[in-house]
Amino acid sequence: MTQSYSLRRRLVLGLLAALLAIAALAVADSWREAQQTATRVSDRVLAGSILAIAERVIVTEDGTLEVDVPYVALEMLTSSAQDRVFYRVDGPDGFITGYQQLPVVPGAGTEIVYEDLVFRGDAIRLGSLQRAASSGVSAIPFTVTVAETTIARSQLAQSLLVQASVRLAILILAAAVIVWFAVSLSLAPLYRLRNAIALRSPDDLSPIRQDVPREVEGLVETINSFMTRLDSALGALRHFTGNASHQLRTPMAIMRTQLALAQRAKTEDERRAAIAAADNAVEHAERVLAQLLLLARIDEATSDALRLDTIDLAALAKTQTAELVPRASAAGIDLGYEGAESAMMRGDAMLLGELLRNLIENAIAYAGSGAEATVGVDRDAAGVRLTVADTGPGVAAAKLPHLRQRFARERADKPGAGLGLAIVEEIAALFGGTTDVTSDAGRGFRVTILLPAS
Repeated sequence: MTQSYSLRRRLVLGLLAALLAIAALAVADSWREAQQTATRVSDRVLAGSILAIAERVIVTEDGTLEVDVPYVALEMLTSSAQDRVFYRVDGPDGFITGYQQLPVVPGAGTEIVYEDLVFRGDAIRLGSLQRAASSGVSAIPFTVTVAETTIARSQLAQSLLVQASVRLAILILAAAVIVWFAVSLSLAPLYRLRNAIALRSPDDLSPIRQDVPREVEGLVETINSFMTRLDSALGALRHFTGNASHQLRTPMAIMRTQLALAQRAKTEDERRAAIAAADNAVEHAERVLAQLLLLARIDEATSDALRLDTIDLAALAKTQTAELVPRASAAGIDLGYEGAESAMMRGDAMLLGELLRNLIENAIAYAGSGAEATVGVDRDAAGVRLTVADTGPGVAAAKLPHLRQRFARERADKPGAGLGLAIVEEIAALFGGTTDVTSDAGRGFRVTILLPAS
């Protein structure tokens, strides 16, 4: 037994797993964006302090540089009590003021250059700018460097990340609820289909008429096709059992009666006559059962896909004719074949052989002694034409429709179950053929079957 699983759970878990994977990527991107945003904010404040200090660098009368550090510029950086600020100013001759151990960003020029370093064991964000102070005669270059610890910047980045994560978590939760309801609504047609099938009676094999998504239409069509084949197979079984019980009841009763008469017979001749009658009943029952089994085989072929082979109908007709020539001769009938040497078509050799045998046996049974029976196969543009005709007494035209019904017999004194023509028509229809029966009393009997060539 295969292990069952929940399609709803698989869909929900699969979609949530995809959402969580996207959320993880979104959190990573949000963290990167938060760090960049915090760095940009920190760099703006750092740039303001650097420019403010650079504006206060002047040249004294003796040609040296002097710095009047505006501490308000440094206070801009100390918005957080946890952060510390460092600065230094360097002239052409080296250090002028500030923290002498504070490093200078390499490559500083007229644009501020930033770098993350470690100073006194703390992570710092460092910015350096190179300017020149005018003495009226010449310009003296100097470098301003300002640094700040990164505590406030990290806190800002974390705050931005938390805000983004909270919003993302709310979106994921809302998406999970939406996914759950969406999957439930999407699976609702399957539940309705299940209920529609469950509420049916066991005898109801009609096609399912239920609105389903396009993705499930193929499944419903397959179920309907299976139910149609099952209904056809069950119908064939009911038909077979009904016919068998009806048609075999009489010969079985005859057998029991004749065997009882044989037991009570007073003379050997009476016993033999009773046994012979019972044997005839057995033979009749055997013939009826064979015909019923053939009808069941035809019904089975109708309800399922036929496996067609390329066969030579002319060769098949000649073989069947040759096999039945001794029986025809014993009945005083001249049986022969006239027609094409070969007529290829697509069909089932067993079923078409039974069709030919039924037609020929009917001719032998009803044509009468001294008659001629001819089997012919020809091929033309319309298809393959099979004809079995005899010169016997024939049947009145008004009786022909009755003869084409199941269990219909023209003469009760002749062997058979009245299924010959019915079987012939059903086999011909199975291969897309048509059956034409013509007869005039006293002018013979003819059955013509037109089968498609392919």
